[in-house]
Amino acid sequence: MWWSSYTSATVLSTAKNFIMKSDSAFTHTYRAYIKTTECGELKLRFWCSNLVDSTWADGSESSANLMGGSWKIESAYIADGGRLPDGSVVEGTQIPVTFDSSIARLVMPGEKFWSDAARIMIPEEHYLVFSWTITTLAAGVSFPYNTENPLVSAYDAPGHAAGQISAEGFQKSANCLFLPDFIGCEREGAKRIAFFGDSITQGVRTRPDAYEYWVSRIAKGLGPEYSVWNLGSGWARAYDAATDKAWLSKAKLSDEIVIALGVNDIGTTGRSAVQLLEDLQTIVSSLKGSRTGMSVILCTVPTFNFSDAQELVWRDVNQAIRSHAIAGVDRVFDIAEVLSQAAPRDNLLIPEYMSSEFDAHPNGEAGSAVASAFLEWY
Repeated sequence: MWWSSYTSATVLSTAKNFIMKSDSAFTHTYRAYIKTTECGELKLRFWCSNLVDSTWADGSESSANLMGGSWKIESAYIADGGRLPDGSVVEGTQIPVTFDSSIARLVMPGEKFWSDAARIMIPEEHYLVFSWTITTLAAGVSFPYNTENPLVSAYDAPGHAAGQISAEGFQKSANCLFLPDFIGCEREGAKRIAFFGDSITQGVRTRPDAYEYWVSRIAKGLGPEYSVWNLGSGWARAYDAATDKAWLSKAKLSDEIVIALGVNDIGTTGRSAVQLLEDLQTIVSSLKGSRTGMSVILCTVPTFNFSDAQELVWRDVNQAIRSHAIAGVDRVFDIAEVLSQAAPRDNLLIPEYMSSEFDAHPNGEAGSAVASAFLEWY
């Protein structure tokens, strides 16, 4: 409805990989601090999808395309969060976010919907704060959200606190970032690029509020002629996208897609090279068929310290990607080459790029290296 005139206002991913479950109905408030790609007066709209995008862990708790339950938005507000994301907002800056001119909105299973437009002034170096109070209508499944250590400062509080100025009653959220799926700013003419991947694309394990992951650095380097929508989702796999449902439908709204998938297909689910390549082909074919002029950039599967049989699959898939075995791909970006040690140890991440001694998620230094290589290549 509003996709032609609104582009992503942030490089933060708000993709959904988990679903809220509770023993009883509850009312709770969620608040998050977001760095917007532009400052000044912003005209914003928010788009929500009551569907899970991608599978979490082994899929036993939450999986791709799972419908959310019925829940109610009691109220939602945007505000100037100031320079310090401490749980409070700047007094006098709160603007209500309405839905069809109403403060409240009942959300049905699987529903997708837009907010009305809301205008706000965000000074340079200040945060945009989004707060909403949610009531679940029954025990069991309710709303989808992103579970991981949040990459931004996020807080929650019991009860009706969306309109509250102070941080009183709010606590730092643990493994829960609950925001609209798309935070859009009215903007004409920018080329829309979606980055579509897993936790590495999302930026998991980089420092909160630092925006030092590769997608964020690329967005900054590309400049105002481009708009970046980060669709990275922790623990996502290519076969989630190959279902061609909730998650991939978002990617189809952009002019160009950068795909970086395969780590969890290989490492978590033990997919074969043939299976992973078939899923990547399905994704690319679906994207290319969705609109005229759609451009697809496919990344090699990022380096993730695979060994033994998993290393062989990783090598086979990347060799196929580099040799353009997948039809419809416009360009290939070799992210693995940037992250890897020298051969024959190229299955291993450069040690300085690891987020910890035992975690191969790329850190901020790796984000800088990948972004520099991408921008030079692009």
